[in-house]
Amino acid sequence: MMKWLSLLLIAGITCLSPAAARDGAGDGAPTALTPFAPLSLEDSQLDQLDDALQRAMDSGDFVGLAVAVVRNGETKFLKTYGVKEIGGDDAVTPDTLFRIASLSKGFASSLTGLAVSEGKLSLDAHATDFAPTLALAGGAEKSLTLSHLLSQRTGLPPNAYDNLLEAGVPPEKILPQYRKVKPICGVGKCYTYQNITYDIAGRAVSAAYGEPYADLVAERLFTPLGMQTASIGSAGLTRTGDWARPHLRDRQKSKDAPPNPWHVVPVKEPYYGTPAAGGVNASITDMTQWLKAQMGEAPEVLSPAVLDLIHSPQVNTPSETRRMRSVLQNLASSQYAYGWRVYDYGGKRVIAHGGSVDGYGAQIAFIPELNAGIVVLANTRTRRMWSIAPMFLDLTLSQPRRDWLALEDMDTVFAGSQ
Repeated sequence: MMKWLSLLLIAGITCLSPAAARDGAGDGAPTALTPFAPLSLEDSQLDQLDDALQRAMDSGDFVGLAVAVVRNGETKFLKTYGVKEIGGDDAVTPDTLFRIASLSKGFASSLTGLAVSEGKLSLDAHATDFAPTLALAGGAEKSLTLSHLLSQRTGLPPNAYDNLLEAGVPPEKILPQYRKVKPICGVGKCYTYQNITYDIAGRAVSAAYGEPYADLVAERLFTPLGMQTASIGSAGLTRTGDWARPHLRDRQKSKDAPPNPWHVVPVKEPYYGTPAAGGVNASITDMTQWLKAQMGEAPEVLSPAVLDLIHSPQVNTPSETRRMRSVLQNLASSQYAYGWRVYDYGGKRVIAHGGSVDGYGAQIAFIPELNAGIVVLANTRTRRMWSIAPMFLDLTLSQPRRDWLALEDMDTVFAGSQ
């Protein structure tokens, strides 16, 4: 790390620093440093991040990418890479819309936190109050609360009946079928990630305020936070014309084969049918505002009490710890709060979430103690995409340098869609 920093300092005359981009940074184009100006540790970290992302784009492992870093309430880095559609020359802009998939869960939990803080909703409310057709084996739905739903403690097997949702079955017809599913634990006893049941939280806040869920998100979150292009639903994704098309590619048939070409795929509707779980569209500009709000920079919209509520761990997630520890070697533990994951990483508390839907990937993560965070949006789903936030965490925590994006061995780059 010190050798790397020394090289950056020596190159101070000609180095370009994306850290010079601040709020309202446009497309994040780097700005020349003043001759002989020494680089701060923060600047050098962001230069390393930008260099890695540029090289990752050069690998062909992305089509379009947008990344923002917030520190101490300020946008320190906001940059877009690539194009909205493979083969085109329409570049991704700071206002280009992406699907954020399961990052949507944080919006639902935030709205729920607002409703609870205003006395309009209780976390102990029964799920069946808002989804009367829901049925679990042995009548367990009678003990299922809003708190259980938001913290992924239904007892159902992970992603239960997502296959039916993806096949086009409406959520309302899926809910009663859960009575046929054998639980893996009792309600409230263990963590099992869900989408369809999580969406009941959206019904709950809609009932609490007497308004459609999408309208509430816009009124209580998008508009006051200045998320001018954010929306819910497929119509919202495409309405401005500035949106990133989703891309997939076939898995590589052998490690020696050249990368398979990306191809555009249709926008798929099913998860828009569970808007609280996966229905939000947003640009990197929008998501920078969202990241700041979650880091406590918009107390008039999301108070410290609401943030404390939704970020407080509710259940250990040992399966997540096992899955993540293979890449995050300093991960001590992981938990699920309300629509957010909480990690103990390198001795620091990290609040994060990921999102994935056909053709799109998204990540958000921040370290409250250091007041630093990142958000990543892509119109592809590759192994490299999921490594950007961990790379940022290691840079921020001054962990030993690792080749997170496998840039030092381009022959092992392509892993296909996940």
